[in-house]
Amino acid sequence: MQQKKKINVKIDEKVGEGVYSNFCMITHSPSEFIIDFGRILPGIPNAKIYSRILSTPQHAKQFLNILKQNIENFEEQNGEISLPGQPGEKDIGFKASGQNA
Repeated sequence: MQQKKKINVKIDEKVGEGVYSNFCMITHSPSEFIIDFGRILPGIPNAKIYSRILSTPQHAKQFLNILKQNIENFEEQNGEISLPGQPGEKDIGFKASGQNA
């Protein structure tokens, strides 16, 4: 019988504070995914990137699967997350981008 390995995770205080993001861009190559998180503010024409994550395609897919599971768990406990997209709403927020978007 195989035992689960315990991983001790440490987080730097500054990293633990987190970074607010309402904008995300994803690009990819055959060997990596690049995920940029940033903010768009009303009245300011430029978005600023505050965090960049580089990942292998395999880890990006694992992240997609675990994020999907966590969203499903959240919605089971709290109800469906509504998404903007009504006619006339501004086009701001997370969007698909990259080579295959």
